[in-house]
Amino acid sequence: METRPDDVSDVTEVRGDAVAEAAVVPAPAVPAERYAPRPPTSLSPSRAGDFMQCPLLYRFRVIDRLPERPSEAATRGTLVHAVLERLFDAPAAERTAPRATALVPGQWERLRESRPEVGELFADDPDGERLATWLGEAERLVERWFTLEDPTRLEPAERELFVETELASGLRLRGIIDRVDVAPTGEVRIVDYKTGKAPRPQYSEGALFQMKFYALVVWRLKKVVPRRLQLVYLGSGDVLTYDPVPADLERVERKLHALWDAIRSATETGDWRPRPTKLCGWCDHQAHCPEFGGTPPPYPLPLGVPASEVAEQGRMSADQGARVAAEVPSEAP
Repeated sequence: METRPDDVSDVTEVRGDAVAEAAVVPAPAVPAERYAPRPPTSLSPSRAGDFMQCPLLYRFRVIDRLPERPSEAATRGTLVHAVLERLFDAPAAERTAPRATALVPGQWERLRESRPEVGELFADDPDGERLATWLGEAERLVERWFTLEDPTRLEPAERELFVETELASGLRLRGIIDRVDVAPTGEVRIVDYKTGKAPRPQYSEGALFQMKFYALVVWRLKKVVPRRLQLVYLGSGDVLTYDPVPADLERVERKLHALWDAIRSATETGDWRPRPTKLCGWCDHQAHCPEFGGTPPPYPLPLGVPASEVAEQGRMSADQGARVAAEVPSEAP
């Protein structure tokens, strides 16, 4: 999730490739109005992933809006994304590895200015040794990118592109795409950078779920199926590609409708059940989770959403909805 909201109303986004590295730390004090409870109004790849992983996690993030303190791994991902985005501001011939790594300190300062809370990550590092190591790790990830792609031969049509569409059913989908390349022939490639390692082959479908989500949005918006989906794993130096077809995206659309039905049903009933997995060890909300002896906050929304606002056909309870995740394998750290 790198900390970068792909649902612009979600201020505590944590990208999935950082989950395995993220440390569980106490949440910082945050003004309550910043996290005012609200019912879900749209679906992003990260929020869909949250619900498939654990309906209660979805509730904590979307409805309760419990604060989450940024981790070193997530923040490093945000930094690397910013560097790779800014590099394309330079002329093609000047997009070199030394220029890219030279951007790291400046982008770190920009990140600290825009999100002061990330500076707390190194509050116990008065000599700056841990920060220097952390920045060096970010530089190595940036350098590795040059072994996977040649930016001197790329002219992205879009970078950090916010996309949003409303399906015929009324479901709104939104997200932020790292990079969109458009060939002279009009073919579209969607590219996403991951600072973690590539999944094992049996888990590649789960890794591609986010990309198929984006492809569906682009298809519905532009009436063009992207020619290629490309995941660039900087942690391991791998590139995962997939060429979607309309049938793939139609399956994703059906899956998202099923998830949304389950989310709306849980919103109506207040039935948000935990789904224990190995990922629970990295969750910030153990103090509120029944699986760890905690108690969720009082449910902040009125129960009993009008029936006209809830899909009646194929409606699922929250724990049934979580089992939709079986269609998209997820790899435990």
